[in-house]
Amino acid sequence: MGRIVLAGLEFYGRHGARPEENRLGARFVVDVEMEVAFEGKGDRIEATVDYAAVYDRVARAVEGRRFYLIEALAEHIAEALIAEFENLEAVRVRVHKPHAPIPGVFRDVYAEVERRRG
Repeated sequence: MGRIVLAGLEFYGRHGARPEENRLGARFVVDVEMEVAFEGKGDRIEATVDYAAVYDRVARAVEGRRFYLIEALAEHIAEALIAEFENLEAVRVRVHKPHAPIPGVFRDVYAEVERRRG
């Protein structure tokens, strides 16, 4: 089994439970780690996962729909990727909200989910 990682995908979205988060929006960062069987597959894109198509699918999820919780957004992305890409054996999705409305100093807030085929 091999791993393909898309790290630090940045999008603008309107996710959050507070009205100002919907009104103002914010930057969200997504990491996607995918397990794919590389063994014996050769050198053809059809035998793996097209990461440009994965990027597009993640972009549609983050930019196209509002979620109150980043946990729900991460789950939605993971489920969509498993459903759409048949060569994907497992996926781990992290949705970072580096500018979460927390009254204090912090580096990052993120939610992480993992899904396996079957």
